[in-house]
Amino acid sequence: MSIWEYANPRRFMALSARLQPWVWTLAILLCGTGLVWGFFFTPEDFRMGHSVKIIYIHVPSAFLAINAWFMMLVTSLVWLIRRHHVSALAARAAAPIGLIMTAVALITGAIWGKPMWGTYWEWDPRLTSFLILGLFYLGYIALWSAIEDADQAADLTSILCLVGTVFAVLSRYAAQFWNQGLHQGASLSLDAEENVADVFWLPLVVTLAGFVLLFVALVLMRTRTEIRRRRLHALALRDRLA
Repeated sequence: MSIWEYANPRRFMALSARLQPWVWTLAILLCGTGLVWGFFFTPEDFRMGHSVKIIYIHVPSAFLAINAWFMMLVTSLVWLIRRHHVSALAARAAAPIGLIMTAVALITGAIWGKPMWGTYWEWDPRLTSFLILGLFYLGYIALWSAIEDADQAADLTSILCLVGTVFAVLSRYAAQFWNQGLHQGASLSLDAEENVADVFWLPLVVTLAGFVLLFVALVLMRTRTEIRRRRLHALALRDRLA
């Protein structure tokens, strides 16, 4: 069976109903394990002290804030090319989650930045591009709400998603694009020399996996809600015409 078969709302609802309990269970287990491990069973850093433990919230939320937008980009392209409604609804479902993750990353980054940099905010390239990404999330959500015709809303928000991807890329790679700025390098990287120490890295990976599964679970749940809302709207229109 082709993956495109699951673009059918009925098939998607059936598959997601089976997957949801497993994804939620794994997400809770991994998030709980990683956060407890990181907050209570790791030492303080020799430079950052106990403030380093905010990494277990800041890094996963920042990772998801950026990659949620990339997920929206893929589903928006599927909508523009193949006109599958489930993909457009999945992008719409992911946007509020991405916005919340962006807000969490900005807030925890400010809390972490105060003892490290001496200020809650600096117009650092990565911080600035991240803030702009959050504004794109707000604009995306507002555009969906402002347009009554669902297909037209999906078209326009997909185009907005393409434009906003520039700032998602900048948020991810700003530290590499510009040498100036206060923000440190990546905490997780394919380059072992850039990673945090193993004592912090292992629980961080567990927590990150939990956050990713939490994102998947929330997107499945919200996409199912969007499909039901679309069905109710169609039924209401049919009753009105009848």
